[in-house]
Amino acid sequence: QVQLVESGGGLVQTGGSLRLSCAASGRTFSPYAMGWFRQAPGKERTFVAGISWSGGSTLYADSVKGRFTISRHNAKHTVYLQMNSLKPEDTAVYYCAADRGLFIATSRSEYDYWGQGTQVTVSS
Repeated sequence: QVQLVESGGGLVQTGGSLRLSCAASGRTFSPYAMGWFRQAPGKERTFVAGISWSGGSTLYADSVKGRFTISRHNAKHTVYLQMNSLKPEDTAVYYCAADRGLFIATSRSEYDYWGQGTQVTVSS
């Protein structure tokens, strides 16, 4: 079992930045690819960014490419999502997820463990 806890969400103005963190505990963190998803009110949970277990590969949704950066620090069992140039349409609950695989997955069904989510609100 892996437990994931997100933090760093909050309220920010358009154009601002936030850094989300996801701390993992339980079974070893390193073999898992990690992802960030988001869910806006009334909408489905969608892929935002993913990082391979080594950290050597990353993948982004087109809507956040060039603005968001995912990274991980395996020794600290933590994955990050740096969000810059935030827009009102980025408002959502952001979830961290772990996938027992080497490569990045974009489908929710590929992920085995989920955090409880952290709210990000971008005001216009």
